[in-house]
Amino acid sequence: MNHLGDVHLRTWTLRFMALLAADSQGQLAWLGERELETKDVVEEVELLCRVSEGLAERGVFEPEDLRALRAIGRRLGEIDATCRVGLWGNALTADPAWDDIRSLARQFLLTSLGDWRQPLPRPVRPHTGAH
Repeated sequence: MNHLGDVHLRTWTLRFMALLAADSQGQLAWLGERELETKDVVEEVELLCRVSEGLAERGVFEPEDLRALRAIGRRLGEIDATCRVGLWGNALTADPAWDDIRSLARQFLLTSLGDWRQPLPRPVRPHTGAH
């Protein structure tokens, strides 16, 4: 992988962790009218956690960052399949696993950046098919 790819993946990981670390009101505000499926969030974060292994090997993440990302990946893996069904906004308020993940994401950002309070990523606009 090239340097620019590593930088992009690190940035995407940090942005997604900022979203996971935000309080539930901030997460719900970020979601707005978007209907983001819980399974899609889980899959994206699990992918970022797996990719972080290679990033750590190349020095993009520190070993303590990798430990925190592994912990997040493990906690996501513990989310029951039935709790992955439906909208993430509903899961945020109903499933206590997201409180654990929020805490782990905050620890990751605190270790990696010195403060867990980070700007949330810009929301991706829903695809409308128009150009």
